[in-house]
Amino acid sequence: MPAAAASDHSRFYSIGELCDEFEVTGRALRFYEDEGLLSPERRGTQRLYSDRDRARLAWILRAKRVGFSLATVREMLDLYDLGDQRRTQRQVTIARCKERIAALEEQRRDIDTTIDELRDFIAILDQKD
Repeated sequence: MPAAAASDHSRFYSIGELCDEFEVTGRALRFYEDEGLLSPERRGTQRLYSDRDRARLAWILRAKRVGFSLATVREMLDLYDLGDQRRTQRQVTIARCKERIAALEEQRRDIDTTIDELRDFIAILDQKD
């Protein structure tokens, strides 16, 4: 059962709760912690993840799904704490997302071209029969 902090009413999550919610392994959470992307509170051997860690994990997983490297994720997450109400983080994230979209669109064009070439090749081979 998650414990609530008395002073700030923050919710804390166990490693199991986050693993279940985000369908990740405990090993993945510990890896993100080792990489400095998450920083759970320690109570003995127990790790308690804050609302902030939970939000960061959701962000990390979304960024990974769309192909961002951990270095890029770290760079964008580090901008979260600048004290400018995430303005810089939003601007950098938007720019990175636009770059990623452009790269994916280029890949799609390359894939479409390759598919067309393969279909043409199949057509040529089919005519030989």
